[in-house]
Amino acid sequence: MESENAVDWFIDRRLSLGDGTRLAFRDQWRSLSYDELAAETARFAGALLRAGVSREQRVVLLLQDTVHFPIAFWGTMRAGAVPVPINTLLTAETVGYILADCRTDAVVISAGLTQTLGPAIRAAGVRHVIVSSPDGPAPDGFAAFLEGGDPDTTTAAASPDEVAFWLYSSGSTGAPKGVRHIHSSLRFTAETYGAKVLGIGPDDVMFSAAKAFHAYGLGNSLTFPMSVGAATVFLPDRPTPDAVLAMMRTHNPTLFGGVPTLYAGLLANPYIVPGAGSSRLRRCISAGEALPADIGHRWKSVVGVDILDGIGSTEMLHIFISNHPDDIRYGSSGKPVPGYDARIVDEHDRPVPHGEAGELVVSGDSAADGYWNQRAKSRRTFQGGWTYTGDTYTRDADGYFRFQGRSDEMLKVSGVWVSPFEVEEALIAHPAVLEAAVIGKEDRDGLVKPKAFVILRDGLAADALITELQAHVKDRIGVWKYPRWIEFVDSLPKTATGKIQRFRLREG
Repeated sequence: MESENAVDWFIDRRLSLGDGTRLAFRDQWRSLSYDELAAETARFAGALLRAGVSREQRVVLLLQDTVHFPIAFWGTMRAGAVPVPINTLLTAETVGYILADCRTDAVVISAGLTQTLGPAIRAAGVRHVIVSSPDGPAPDGFAAFLEGGDPDTTTAAASPDEVAFWLYSSGSTGAPKGVRHIHSSLRFTAETYGAKVLGIGPDDVMFSAAKAFHAYGLGNSLTFPMSVGAATVFLPDRPTPDAVLAMMRTHNPTLFGGVPTLYAGLLANPYIVPGAGSSRLRRCISAGEALPADIGHRWKSVVGVDILDGIGSTEMLHIFISNHPDDIRYGSSGKPVPGYDARIVDEHDRPVPHGEAGELVVSGDSAADGYWNQRAKSRRTFQGGWTYTGDTYTRDADGYFRFQGRSDEMLKVSGVWVSPFEVEEALIAHPAVLEAAVIGKEDRDGLVKPKAFVILRDGLAADALITELQAHVKDRIGVWKYPRWIEFVDSLPKTATGKIQRFRLREG
């Protein structure tokens, strides 16, 4: 049987098509062509095998976005081992949990993370620790490890249904879960969302502020560009508005992937200009959380490019419902990506009428193989050909899907279900508000009502705004939905992928 290791399609096929000299990746220290990527992933695979890392063993990647990330990710798969990218902003305690959970014996880690995460790695008894120092190679680091690898290492044969890599869920509602993905899923997302929605081509340059350790960023930065021989520019640091705008000016990307929080921050930046600084910017995408309509409209007005908002998940690997370039309806997640099917069901798994809220379930060939050592949760999430997202959605008569909130975050107010996102979207539409998060809180009678946490734009007085914001929400979405309490804050708790951690607001 012919091997269908994803490396064959994403890297070696590019060479056979004559794309070897094309730019694949660039960070602030070096560039990597497809020829160089092929050679260095082979070396990495050979070095793993020489170190005794065998087939199907997990190799944890605690890497910032540099050219070392694709080398380690694809190199591990080339060896037949299983790369496990994890969030570089997790606490040492959570990293220790993941190391033990996936039973790794090898970690590739960026040098800047060793001080905070090194103790967790040592406590886990990891034998092989490879330190990435792209700005100055350490003597026992990534470069030295590569030197011990054979550039002619044979790619491990693999079935398309074989587990290729793991991702860990963001942990926004509890401990992270190991999500196992197969080789064919990467190509499926590239040939569906990448080709039919993003419309990526060989001359594109992608810049994703969403990091490559996340499912959204992995598709943006690695699989979509590599599927067509395009290029990616990497930002290793935190994607602040200033850092993102500097990248846009320096590299002039044609495609940009962000999250709603970042788009809001960029719009508030005094240096935002048409193209966000890139003279070639032609398309922007968003995922992670639903994009408020006001942010989409303002971005189009200021930057001159639409944002294609969509919903994806770690379990489905990338976006499966999206706005399309010729079909944008801000305030919605759009329609299913070609290759996917979606429906909304009630608690008895029955389809709900248009306009009625229920749980979003989706079908598509990028669905994960299941959770690692979480049988009950796997059975709840993956049922036959359908993946149950845990998101509450409505679908209007025109077929557009609209996010209401996580199923466990919906509020019953005065006997009527209220979407936290709907209240947040109404608040963000006020010119004084930069960001908002809404949770349920019991009043003195024990009844649940909305409470809002609001970040204001710079220089605005807070005290006089509470009544005004409450009236604004009443006017936009209904008198019973307004936040009974408004607390002004400087920041909101979020995952590294930009999702608001509402459970932390409830705990606070």
